[in-house]
Amino acid sequence: MRKIFPSSFRIGIAATVIVVLAISAIGYSQARRAITVGESKGLPFSDGMLVGNTLYIAGQEGTDASNKLVAGGIGPETQQALENIQKVVKAAGFELKDVVAVTVYLADIHEFGDMNKVYRSIMPDPKPTRATVQVAALVNNARIEISAIAVKGK
Repeated sequence: MRKIFPSSFRIGIAATVIVVLAISAIGYSQARRAITVGESKGLPFSDGMLVGNTLYIAGQEGTDASNKLVAGGIGPETQQALENIQKVVKAAGFELKDVVAVTVYLADIHEFGDMNKVYRSIMPDPKPTRATVQVAALVNNARIEISAIAVKGK
């Protein structure tokens, strides 16, 4: 049996599509600026990409300036990953309070509690939205990788 959607539903979908396309066009027309922190690691991506008033921050692991994972496991790696995010944020002229969305990739979801303790102590209130997932593996055998999006108020 075929279901027919009411016209108000179809109009709502059409309006949503128009809004999304309009926002995409605005974002596409804005200048983009790559944000690089420290030396280029020879990797094919930027630490951050600033588009308008939005900063997209690449996944950061708990690596130090020499690109080596900090010792001690999930706690120290989480702290260092967040410090690396803060470096990108500051290099773009933003602050941690401007972060609105975070994605956390864990090598072991059982380390969620330990990660969360460190995360809670570093990220300012109100906390950004967040998704946390377990992944099969991370580069450098890291325990964690964190990416983020920041938006600067006008």
